[in-house]
Amino acid sequence: MTAPLTITPELQSFVRTIRHDLHRHPEIGTNLPRTQAQVLKALADLDGLEISTGERQSSIIAILRAPNSGPQTPVILLRADMDGLPVEEKVDIDYISQEPGRMHACGHDVHTAGLIGAAHLLHTRRSELTVDVMFMFQPAEEAFVGAKWMLEDGLLDAADKPVTAAFGTHVFSGMLEPRVWGLRSGTVMAGCDEVRIVVQGMGGHGSVPHRTLDPVPVACEIGMGLNTVVARKFGPFEPVVATLGSLQAGNDSVIIPESAEMRISLRSFSPDVKVRLLEAVQQLARSTAEAYGLSAEIEVMPDYPVTVNNPAEAGYAEQVIETVFGADRFEKMTEPLSGSEDFSHVLAEVPGTFALIGAEPEGDATETNHSPRASFADSSIDDVAEFLANAAWLRNR
Repeated sequence: MTAPLTITPELQSFVRTIRHDLHRHPEIGTNLPRTQAQVLKALADLDGLEISTGERQSSIIAILRAPNSGPQTPVILLRADMDGLPVEEKVDIDYISQEPGRMHACGHDVHTAGLIGAAHLLHTRRSELTVDVMFMFQPAEEAFVGAKWMLEDGLLDAADKPVTAAFGTHVFSGMLEPRVWGLRSGTVMAGCDEVRIVVQGMGGHGSVPHRTLDPVPVACEIGMGLNTVVARKFGPFEPVVATLGSLQAGNDSVIIPESAEMRISLRSFSPDVKVRLLEAVQQLARSTAEAYGLSAEIEVMPDYPVTVNNPAEAGYAEQVIETVFGADRFEKMTEPLSGSEDFSHVLAEVPGTFALIGAEPEGDATETNHSPRASFADSSIDDVAEFLANAAWLRNR
């Protein structure tokens, strides 16, 4: 069997330097000019790499062709997201964020450095490649649009032939055992939708609430009703999560406001349940408001589909992990995670796998992703690089 690709000390040092630089200067959303420039610089010495950049966001697509590439040559897509979060970092590290109120609290700097490492690993053996490799560097995973926009802008046509399979990774702090990979066939992460509800009433003086149509108690009743929707509309084997994360109304104790705005996050684990949950929450909002003579304006912002691993590709990814890292560093997940991920848009179009790895520094308990105290070990860069590179390298061998 072909030996797997392994990261060298020189490449290890190179990707750590990149990761530390990205960590010091996180950027948010679709516009990541500094991050994009650093990635392009890191890829600049890889001759023959076909590179294109996005027009409406700071995305990068790089294609490495097999030496005998033709119309039937498989195309393997490898993906990393690059954006940070609006979080003030509280981790004691030498490369702490220098950007006030911004942090790589979800480990996307590790993903980016890891994919750069994978590109370098594969480039060193490009004369032996049996597949074309597409490297997808994506902004705005946290802003819900990055992968979707790249698909709309022609990601899957960039190699001039269909993408055969797609692989992505995610590091986790405080959730999985350090350096242990986890994945499962089928649903691996939840779908997510955000619902914005504005309860419209009639304001007035707080001393005469009977002369108003107070939206505040109606909004509160809708919020409490979410618990009933979850418990009575869905069976015990149809898990859903409905979270009222924001309720804003009024600005003074003696003024009844005209409206109250709610923001609700919905998580589900199958496309069918996703649709039913949205319908149930909208019905709850409208009927509750109407019962009190008010109205509810509803805006649904579909964020992420359910992240579904293709069974065959999940089995292949498991083989890659056990070949590269050993069986003791793989754990088959029994349940999906309730978090969501926009790589789901890609996996809805292309068979592939999203693999998860514990990246918490060994012996140093940290808080979970999105916490200001989330921490990700440098060693996880090597793990991401080797998994992604070998997902392409070991294909068809």
